[in-house]
Amino acid sequence: MHGVQRVRQSAEAVAAKKLREQSKIREYLALTDEVLAKKAAEDWSREALGLTTRLLQINPEFYTVWNYRRNILLRGVFPESSPAEINDFLTDDLSMTTLALKMHPKVYWIWSHRRWCLENVPDGPGTDAEGDINGWRKINWERELFVVDKMLNADSRNFHAWSYRRYVLARMPDARSETAELAYTTRKIEANFSNFSAWHQRSKLLTSLWGSGKLEYSKSKEEEFELVRNAMYTDPNDQSAWIYHRWLMGAGADKEVLEREIAVIQELLDEQSDSKWCMESLVHYKRLLLQKHSSMIDVGKVTNDCRRLLRELRGIDPARQRRYEDIGACSIADHTMF
Repeated sequence: MHGVQRVRQSAEAVAAKKLREQSKIREYLALTDEVLAKKAAEDWSREALGLTTRLLQINPEFYTVWNYRRNILLRGVFPESSPAEINDFLTDDLSMTTLALKMHPKVYWIWSHRRWCLENVPDGPGTDAEGDINGWRKINWERELFVVDKMLNADSRNFHAWSYRRYVLARMPDARSETAELAYTTRKIEANFSNFSAWHQRSKLLTSLWGSGKLEYSKSKEEEFELVRNAMYTDPNDQSAWIYHRWLMGAGADKEVLEREIAVIQELLDEQSDSKWCMESLVHYKRLLLQKHSSMIDVGKVTNDCRRLLRELRGIDPARQRRYEDIGACSIADHTMF
């Protein structure tokens, strides 16, 4: 690190460190050989389960060992256990993966094993904090939502955690309302406008709420435009809000909405004259005007605007010059070429 004086290690210290590392590697390789040998021998014992625990704590990306662990539980441990004991085993595995996710929050195999654990919790009695009787399934699923909340507090943009959250919400015995989840995404977005995963979750929720009629479409959509405009103005260079804005506009926006949003983006471009996302969005929406509403607009002016913006984009974003050239060469609805 800059400004930190390096401490020169003695030759003896370097050699000792190298020996420790070599010893750890030998131990890991020996443990791997032992686990894989037991797997090949179809050893479903609790001793084998303990060995997989040790190995996965060292290397949680070893998906073959996760698969073996599940087979041990299904074929060796669960058949000789009571439902309460099975629940205890699965609770232990959930705790083990919670610790693993703190160090490795984006390892798919850890999230996958949590799903398997939840799906295999047996029916049975349990007691919640208020003393009411609940099944083990309900208790575990509710606890799981709390865990994923903690994960997203630590890293609100972890797409693995967002995907897992959707999975948990879809399968909870007592379904969380979509409006409550929409409020959750609002909090996450307002805390960090660049949270692409939260925007994505929001689009899924709104599609469902609008489709079911649980949320009034016109009023709600205008509120979404206000939210996404705030994000665009806060950080014009962050792509998350622009992608969401494009989803919100859709492919069939009416002329009034297109012209309104073009004016909003042009106003932002006047303040941020080198904003690539402003220029790209203006080209996209002006092309929609040409394609959908050519009979009601000045085609020559809008076409020239697109040509000018694409020239500017080639200048400020030379790495994508060919892309802008391809856009400019595309035919539009009335066969005009820009």
